[in-house]
Amino acid sequence: MTAALFEDAEGVADNRLREPLDASFERVPAEWRAVTEPFHRSPAGRALCAFVDERVGAGATVYPRTVFRALELTPLSRVRVVILGQDPYHGAGQAQGLAFSVPAGFKLPPSLRNILTEVAADVGAPSMFGGDLSGWARQGVLLLNAALTVEDGAPQSHAGRGWEVLTDALVAAVAARAEPAAFLLWGAPAQKKGVLIDAARHAVFAANHPSPLSARRPPQPFIGCRHFSQVNRWLVDQGHAPIDW
Repeated sequence: MTAALFEDAEGVADNRLREPLDASFERVPAEWRAVTEPFHRSPAGRALCAFVDERVGAGATVYPRTVFRALELTPLSRVRVVILGQDPYHGAGQAQGLAFSVPAGFKLPPSLRNILTEVAADVGAPSMFGGDLSGWARQGVLLLNAALTVEDGAPQSHAGRGWEVLTDALVAAVAARAEPAAFLLWGAPAQKKGVLIDAARHAVFAANHPSPLSARRPPQPFIGCRHFSQVNRWLVDQGHAPIDW
């Protein structure tokens, strides 16, 4: 069970990682453990755990507390859509273990604001979930970052430390299933994982990252991409219910 979040004196949720990373790995749901455990026991996995634990032990503020929440909310057998992010938000209270998502009532980060703007323009109504995308995750949308931890105020601080090996394996596990899925690859880092996906079996939708720096730029602007309605049409064609975005 995911550890409860506490609040600081200003009422901001305390989402700091406060336990050895091994403990987070030990709580990964059974359906994903065939992927996570070989990595956890590997030299790369041991080095990653040692690095994260050392940073926490040295007093670094590391987010999020719920490292594997994306896997907890979206079992492998229920994945219908994969949305790939880069790394968790690096501000207090923001990261909750789901790519792009923030807790309900939290100020929307710029990329998430653009995502929700595109949802409203695409499907004709605002998202019923606001900034907390856990409602997407519970419908089978795997919201997976490439790196799963980050330090306060230091984006990409845990990139290149081994997380990408694991998240590549998680994407490959979804792509290896007999059941096809839709993959939304926003931005160059996410699109690099496209080599793990057989586009002849799965639906792959690519666009620029939703960051304000790139959301409206060519060659594939995120604003106007209409991925949400396209994914729903594809799901219906596959005999599945659409996602309530």
